[in-house]
Amino acid sequence: MTRKRTRKRRNKGTARVKKQWVTLVTLALVACFAWFNGDYKLGDWTSIFNGSSSQGVDHTLIFPSERYPETANHIRSAVKAGHSDVCTIDRDGAETNRDLSLKGVPVKKGKDRDEWPMAMCAEGGANADIQYITPKDNRGAGSWVGNQLSTYPNGTRVKFVVE
Repeated sequence: MTRKRTRKRRNKGTARVKKQWVTLVTLALVACFAWFNGDYKLGDWTSIFNGSSSQGVDHTLIFPSERYPETANHIRSAVKAGHSDVCTIDRDGAETNRDLSLKGVPVKKGKDRDEWPMAMCAEGGANADIQYITPKDNRGAGSWVGNQLSTYPNGTRVKFVVE
């Protein structure tokens, strides 16, 4: 009798391990299928795990890294560090967000303090990522983004893709 009970326990343990492996393999196959079908780019996995994704996005903005390389690198590194790649336009909160994000960040001669998410984004503010970049790059990028988003009303969700 004890042998039968032992075998049953082993079988239950083996069955549990098999179920776990089947689940793991299934998840891997689904992820590979989505990636190969083009539903996700390789860089999108970071945004999936940090809570930001393209679901519920109204527009996608392709940011020109060749024109504004410092700003593009800042956006990439901030998103990689866990900041959102989606900006919910909130022009009314921009001044407050800027004050919160730049508080305690000293001014450096010949550099601008670039923030990601931008002050005009509801996601910006106290926890924004700040980097020092050249004024030409920062102000050019800010002007470019402002022109691109000028017709979108507050509340519009825009996904930034740096290429």
